[in-house]
Order: sequence, then C-alpha cells, then structure tokens
Amino acid sequence: MTLSEELTWRGFVHQTTFKDIKDLDKEKRTFYHGFDASADSQTIGNLAAMILDGIFIKHGYRALILAGGATSLIGDPGGKLSERDVQAEERIAGNVRNAQEELQKILSGKDFKMVNNIEWTKDLKVLDFLREIGKNFSIGDLIKKDFIASRIGEGSGGISYAEFSYTLLQGMDYLHLFDTEGATLQIGGSDQWGNCISGVDLIRKARGKEAHVFAHILVIDKATGRKFGKSESGAIWLSAKKTSVFKFYQFWLNLDDKGVGDYIKIYTEIEPNEFDKLITEFEKDRSSRSAQKFLAYECTKIVHGEEAAKRA
Repeated sequence: MTLSEELTWRGFVHQTTFKDIKDLDKEKRTFYHGFDASADSQTIGNLAAMILDGIFIKHGYRALILAGGATSLIGDPGGKLSERDVQAEERIAGNVRNAQEELQKILSGKDFKMVNNIEWTKDLKVLDFLREIGKNFSIGDLIKKDFIASRIGEGSGGISYAEFSYTLLQGMDYLHLFDTEGATLQIGGSDQWGNCISGVDLIRKARGKEAHVFAHILVIDKATGRKFGKSESGAIWLSAKKTSVFKFYQFWLNLDDKGVGDYIKIYTEIEPNEFDKLITEFEKDRSSRSAQKFLAYECTKIVHGEEAAKRA
C-alpha cells in the first residue's frame, strides 16, 4: 500500500490541508508531531498517535517527535471548559522525561529525532514574541477557533491570556521547526486542528511558504462513546506503575466485538490479507474472542515487551 492507502485503510484519516490525500505519496517530507507532557505517562490514545508516526516513518518520512516541555507549562485549552491547573516546572520536566522514554520504547528501531519546545522558548523575550509572532495573528480570527470560542461564550468559564496564547506558541513551534529542520507537515489529533492551522498560517505570513497539516482521528470506544485518553475516567496508561501489565492486557481482551476490527487496524501492524483471515475466523465463533486475544497480545508486546505479553 502507498502511505495514503494505508492511512485510509487503517482509519487514521480525519482531515488535511492537502487537496488530495494522495499528495502524501508525492513527496517524502519532514513532519513533526507534538506530545503533551501534562501527565506523568502517556495513554493508549497517545499510543495510536505513536503508531501513526511509525507508519509515516516506514513510508520514508523524516520524523521530529516533540515533547511539549514549554506548552505543557501553559496548558492546552482545547477540550476544556475551565482553566487547567498550572504545574511546577520540575514536574513538567519529569513528565517530559517519562514521555520520551515511552516514545523511545514504542518507536524502537525506527529513525526519528526527539525535540523539546522548551529549548527555543525558555529564553524568549516578551517583546520579541509579540513582534515576531503576535503581529501575525488577528484577534478576530483567534476568537473564532472552536476551542477559544467555547471558553468565552455566555455561561462559559472564561479563558486566561496564558491559555489564549497557547495556539500562538504551537504555531511558533511549527515555524521554528520549519526554519531549523525543514518541517513542512504537522501531524496532530482532530482536536488539535485549530492549533495546527495556526502554524500553517504563521509560516505563510512570516515566510511566504506553504506548509501542511494531517489530522488523525481520536480513537473512541465504540461501545461506550468515550475517548481513549487521560481526560476520561479509568484511563489506560502506558506506564506499568499506573496501569499494571495484567490490567493493560485485560482492557484489550474485554473490548466489545463492535469495534475490535477497527482497533486492530489502528493498533497493530497487521496487513490487509492477514486482517481478513483473522476477522473471518473471528466471525465464525465470536465466543472464542480470537480478535481480542490478538489485539491484547500485540498491544501488550508493543508497550511492555514480548515476555510480558506472553505472561499476561
């Protein structure tokens, strides 16, 4: 499969700035993908994004994996109706280290570069930020973004200037990596579309160049309608200290039949012919839970290693 075919088959595609998804097949670009560091471990929602990065790398793209050491100090307003608590710098730094360790493990054997946006923001002067970045953004355009509009409407909890500025910081990340690493593609979750577009607009205005975004789906439990993420109760973490290997394995094993095929495409490297064979056998006898067993083993192996998967 080509990259666009694989992304489509696996169900990752949400939206993109490319006119045609097949444009992804025409050029091997440098992309960046940011990961939040507001918690001390990533979740299985983040795991899907990591596997997506691996697919791009497999197809010849150069990967920059960004840990949000700076942006996590502010807090992403997306998906929240009230202000996030400000966390200590030392705690965020520790979360970044944990995230990097998990990313290194999940993407083991793949070629990528780890970056941290604290490196180019820690010494940034306020006046330089306002002149070089802020001048390129219109307040009128910013307040139209869904994640900001939802916070300033009637009956909302409001939004601080810090969180209001979050999207400018993410746009600046894209501009920095465009200038220093040649990044012309940003990957982000569907809930990050507005933040990602800020970078595209900034590069166009500040450099007169074109850059793109690929937004992937957020994995939803089809039985409950809940997001696979740390903001939901009962989140499944990648750290064995937060979610034991046994509990991790059991989560996948106990998934409803309704969505298991979709999860297998997203969370494993299974090929279409293997997938068709697996699902055909599963449909003959769903009580065997063969699809869930396959998914549980593969996901546990990716996160905790093959020996742990065998023991689980």
